[in-house]
Amino acid sequence: MNRIAHFILGLAVILTACRTDDAADYGRNPDNGIAFKLQYDGYDNETTRSATLRDADYDRVEFCVVDGSGTVVDNMKGLYDPYLSEIRIEGLHEGEYRLLVLGVRGDDSRDGVTIRSISHVDDEWLKFPSDIDRPLEAEYFYSQTPFSVITGNGAWGNEVTAVIDGEVIQRRIIGRTDFSFEFNNIYVETALSTNEVELDSPRFRTGFTAGGEFTGRSNGESFTVDLLEGTSHMFPPTVDSEALRGEITVTTRNYRGTEIRRTYGFTLDDVSPNRIGTVSTNIVHPDDESAVAFVTERTFDKTGISFILQDDEPKEVYTDAAQRSFNTSAPLQVSVTEEGRLHVRFYSPRELSGVLVQARIPAVGNEFFDIAWFDRIPAFADFYGELPLAVRKSFCRTESGRIIETEPLDIPEFAAAEFRMTSDDPFWAKLEAIEHGWKIAFSLYGGDPEAPDGGPVGNWMGIRPVHCREAVALFLNFTYMIDMEEHEEILRANEDRLYGNGGVNDKVTAETVLRQMRQPRTLYVGLVYPGNGVIGLGGGTAFGAYQQAWFHHYTNTYSCEIMFHELGHVMGYSHSSSFTYGPWAQELMNHFYVDHISEMPIDSPTYLNSSQNPHRYQ
Repeated sequence: MNRIAHFILGLAVILTACRTDDAADYGRNPDNGIAFKLQYDGYDNETTRSATLRDADYDRVEFCVVDGSGTVVDNMKGLYDPYLSEIRIEGLHEGEYRLLVLGVRGDDSRDGVTIRSISHVDDEWLKFPSDIDRPLEAEYFYSQTPFSVITGNGAWGNEVTAVIDGEVIQRRIIGRTDFSFEFNNIYVETALSTNEVELDSPRFRTGFTAGGEFTGRSNGESFTVDLLEGTSHMFPPTVDSEALRGEITVTTRNYRGTEIRRTYGFTLDDVSPNRIGTVSTNIVHPDDESAVAFVTERTFDKTGISFILQDDEPKEVYTDAAQRSFNTSAPLQVSVTEEGRLHVRFYSPRELSGVLVQARIPAVGNEFFDIAWFDRIPAFADFYGELPLAVRKSFCRTESGRIIETEPLDIPEFAAAEFRMTSDDPFWAKLEAIEHGWKIAFSLYGGDPEAPDGGPVGNWMGIRPVHCREAVALFLNFTYMIDMEEHEEILRANEDRLYGNGGVNDKVTAETVLRQMRQPRTLYVGLVYPGNGVIGLGGGTAFGAYQQAWFHHYTNTYSCEIMFHELGHVMGYSHSSSFTYGPWAQELMNHFYVDHISEMPIDSPTYLNSSQNPHRYQ
């Protein structure tokens, strides 16, 4: 019986002809036994191949020693140490031998592989299934290393010396096939819905002997591999260097919901051990010249997407109005950069789905035409992507349904562009209903958000992104609320309770209040330091509240009262009016906001979950 060491889950097992020794006894004599360091090399034709060999990091190791006649030696013991990537062998007499090693990276049981006990080098050692119908999940390595054993007297008595013919370098007995694709339009590439290869009756080797010879052949069953799950796949070698043939089928969808399928045949010379074969396919597609940037989830995965007002955003960025500000009536910002890239930025705690972006550009014509589609725009997204109009001849679909052709536009021609967005998402309907927008920016007012206590200066402390995001939510809701029919009704029904800075006799009409709430304003939002007994500040372009109010304005009428109290100051009212310490702020508006939160654009605190954010002030 051959002696084979198994390594499973980090455990080394010592096998001997008649007994099992423990590791302490085994390693007692430093000169006892012969050590073989296992290493493996890269693929023979790997373009990024490193000159450095890697130590074996196998999940399974099988080894045996054969003598000069090829017979497996059974009067020896051996140990594989996974931490040292080393095999140590004892009990060999003088003579010529070969060390045969199989190494497996991955789970060979998922491949249906059988590794057999052998008695001779010509025996079949490893067996792949004959009905192979999918790529291999594990990598299989092999080496055959000749060595000689010489014995003699030494300091420890009878010493064993091994003469090894070179290093123990393992190479794969399987090959890898890489499928690569060249697309003419990145948005076609990221619009893939299926990408499959059907291998046409491939015949693979199914056996491998201890001496390193391939045997057997698979049944030649055709099968399909999903290339969306990966484009590099491992297979046993093909029989007699047979070619690997098949068809690649690519299915895409476009922004109008049309599915397009393309099929491409290929032939690969063969699958060879320890080599990479490459199947390259140039995808020619009807949408190659589309003017639409069709942005899918795969687009984000491939090109990346950034986000604004995140917790790690520098204070120099989020408090710079040139970089971070928005009008609540236009929270979705679309522009073309100086480099001719499409830029879409979204000031919203909620994502938006199914967004069509259209443009009217005088250099193209008088009609709006489609330039981008987003399957979804995430909350606080900051997306930059290729704009086909700026890089190639494009075909555009106008709002009247005409298809027009345009040459690549120069960057200055985009300066006159007018954009509009449409979506069937109910959330978009609420955002579009905001007619009277306020411009919102953010200010530190001398505070330091990097200090644990916010570095308070006077009544202000450093606002952080977690508060800025809540400001976006609050003012989207507030400017939506001011045009709600129910809001108008409650003001008109309580008009006799509205009074100005002159007190209860200084009557203010509902129309006056609506006009004041709807007039364009710019606010620099900050965070109030409550240590001085002040929990809100407002007036002119300044607006602020303490942290608790920012986090609970959705459901807490007291938090809402603080917000509307300060909004009363912003509209020019003093503490003598009903708009601060009076029914407008303390009863009508705060209760209306909380009672109607389910109708607001940002209808729940769960979008931001700010009260649990680790970056809030503790």
